[in-house]
Amino acid sequence: MRTNRLIILLIAFVLILQFQAQATKCIPFLQQKGTATQLILDKKPFIILGGELGNSSAASIYDIERIFPKLKRMGLNTVLVPAYWDLIEPEEGKYDFSLIEKVINQARENKLKIIFLWFGAWKNSMSCYAPLWFKQNYEEYPRAYTKEGKPLEIASSFSENVLFADNRAFSQLMKYIKLIDAHENTVIMMQIENEIGMLENARDYSEKANILFKKGVPKTLLDYLHNKKQELHPFILKKWGEQGFKREGTWEEVFGYDLYTDELFMAWSYAQYVEELAKSGKSIHNIPMYVNAAMNSRNRQPGEYPSAGPLAHLIDVWHCGAPSIDFLAPDLYDKGFSGWVAQYKLHNNPLFIPEVKLGENNGVQAFYVFGEHDAIGYSPFSIESGSDDPNGQQVKAYSKLKELMPILTKYQGEEVMNGLLFDQEDKERIIFHDDLKITCRHYFTLPWDSRAKDGSEWPEGGGILIRLAADEYLVTGSGIVIEFEKVGEEKNIESKDLGEDGFFQQGGTEIKQSSWSGGLRAGIGTVDEISIDEKGSFNYIRRLNGDQTHQGRHVRISVDDFSILHVKLYEYK
Repeated sequence: MRTNRLIILLIAFVLILQFQAQATKCIPFLQQKGTATQLILDKKPFIILGGELGNSSAASIYDIERIFPKLKRMGLNTVLVPAYWDLIEPEEGKYDFSLIEKVINQARENKLKIIFLWFGAWKNSMSCYAPLWFKQNYEEYPRAYTKEGKPLEIASSFSENVLFADNRAFSQLMKYIKLIDAHENTVIMMQIENEIGMLENARDYSEKANILFKKGVPKTLLDYLHNKKQELHPFILKKWGEQGFKREGTWEEVFGYDLYTDELFMAWSYAQYVEELAKSGKSIHNIPMYVNAAMNSRNRQPGEYPSAGPLAHLIDVWHCGAPSIDFLAPDLYDKGFSGWVAQYKLHNNPLFIPEVKLGENNGVQAFYVFGEHDAIGYSPFSIESGSDDPNGQQVKAYSKLKELMPILTKYQGEEVMNGLLFDQEDKERIIFHDDLKITCRHYFTLPWDSRAKDGSEWPEGGGILIRLAADEYLVTGSGIVIEFEKVGEEKNIESKDLGEDGFFQQGGTEIKQSSWSGGLRAGIGTVDEISIDEKGSFNYIRRLNGDQTHQGRHVRISVDDFSILHVKLYEYK
């Protein structure tokens, strides 16, 4: 009997270990695939089709229950949700996770994943989400100061007490998430703080900050810069180099006497602070963690924008100071979308866009970042304010992107995808694949749509071009037109005013015959509109030809539609 009992206990122990191992394997993590970084969830790559809730939209049970079914109808697979320190710890040391529990339960009911945004010591620089007991006790939890000595509604990152209180609350949150979600993995990532950074001045002028500023730059940072010198961001390489690449000295001796040195000093403080939260959180529940940044746009100086946040030009300071953070992420509200995202898709930083201005162009922007930058995810802000109309642009875009998931995850990091994004100023992009020249344009460069010439602003067009083989492509998105030709091919110069039927319109440009040097030409063999199932198999919908391909001249998707087109080319002479 005793032997049998020991055997049963041994079997039970083994089963427990196997279960724990399986649970551990299922925890979301980041994995390198070629030039891409993928989020792995339930052992499969997962691309975030997200939306971030407005700042106060998860502050009541009623709002959470009302909003989440709509988000499911909008086609999201992930919701970014604030976790409010003041509501989680209304009294010091007493915690209330009822809102967190409601969010997780609503996500599960609506088959959604969650990324929690820790609105802790800082939200958009300010300490507005810190609990009242924390704010009132400013002697124990001191503020940052301006150069003139004015206290700010910003907790000082140089205070050990501030860090202890913030980290304690964040750790309790991570423990609760692990307690109720360790096996289901509804919560897939955590954002630490929100748009951290100093305002009014580039750095904190509190007494402790001033003492540290006058001390030498930490050896840890200078050694890091020295060892990574060949791959540093151009900003810090230039700034350090202008002072002779010193290996010791004060912040101003090493980096110069200006606001940007103040910003570097402050970035080091913020990064070290965030590192403590990231280490604590990951020691409890080891899921990916990131920080987000408000942009240094519109020619603003440090302190006019949130100085020292996780901005692209400060990436080396943040990587050294906060090695447990998985990536820096941009919040985008300014013009020049493609330029901003390019700053954050770096060899040492995968692209995730946790917050972008809600608008009609969100769908095509999402296509662009997944095709061009192998993005981990895309998320418009105040998503609950958007439309859940099945014919709306956002809903249609996310629906097509969900179909594309098996293809996108398969080809991420393989350098066979290109993202396309066009507007009225940036209308064309030329891509070369071997001896093939691919000219991609905005749909309104075609003359027959009246909206192209009626004086109204063009909506953005965008999509993804995927090379499946030398003569085979997927074209997907909205508002794009693509032509294929051989490099060096000399064509007839044709009228720019061809009708949709391909005939020259009256008054069109004169046709001039160029000389022909021989050689192969590229032709469009077939264009099929398709759907894609969960296994990545192509399902034929219809053949597009004639007027729909301009009699074999191009492949196109109108600005009103989102489609997936399977294109096969051929050669002739």
